[in-house]
Amino acid sequence: MIEINLLPHREHRRIADLRQTAAILCLGLVLAFGGIFFVARGINADLERAETNVRQLEAAIEQFKPQEKQVASFKAQRKKLENKLDVIKGLEKARTGPVRLFDELSKLAPERLWLSKLKTNGGALTLEGSSLDTGIVADFLRSMNESEFFHDVDLKKTKGGKEVEGVRLVDFNISANYMKRKVEDPKKGKKRKKGKKG
Repeated sequence: MIEINLLPHREHRRIADLRQTAAILCLGLVLAFGGIFFVARGINADLERAETNVRQLEAAIEQFKPQEKQVASFKAQRKKLENKLDVIKGLEKARTGPVRLFDELSKLAPERLWLSKLKTNGGALTLEGSSLDTGIVADFLRSMNESEFFHDVDLKKTKGGKEVEGVRLVDFNISANYMKRKVEDPKKGKKRKKGKKG
C-alpha cells in the first residue's frame, strides 16, 4: 500500500490561507484608514468654510455697527417726536373742548354778570349765574344767540337773588347747545350733491 504524505500540502494551504487573510485584513485597514482620512479631510474643509463664514459675518456686523447706532438714534428721535405729537394732540383736544367753551363765554359775558355754575352734557350746556339786572341778562342772551359757537339759547328762568350792598341781584338759568369743533379727515372729500335725474 502506497502512503502519501499530505501534511506538507496542508501546511502550504494553511500558510496560503493565512497570507490571504492577512492581505484582506491589510486591505481592509488601508480602506478604513483611507475612508477616515477622506472623512476627516471633508470635516476639516467644512470647519474651515464655517470659520470663514463666521469671520465674514463678524466683519459684516462690525461694518454695520455704525448704522445700528444711527437706527437706535432715529428710533429715540421718533419716540420723542411721537411724545411731542401726543402732547400737541392733547392740547388741541383741550383747546376745542372746555377751554374753548370757557373762552367763548368769557368773551360774551358782559360786565356785572357772574356765572356760578356751568354744566355740559354732550353738546348741551346749562348756565347759572347772577347779574345786577335783567337787562344785562338780556344782553348776554343776545350775544350768545349772535355767536356762531352757541345755538338754541333759551332763558329758563330768572328770579330775585340775594342782596349785596343794598342791591338785589337777579339769578338766572340758561340752556343752550354749543358747537363741538370737528377735525376733518383729509382723506374724506366733500360730499357731492345729488343732482336730479332727468
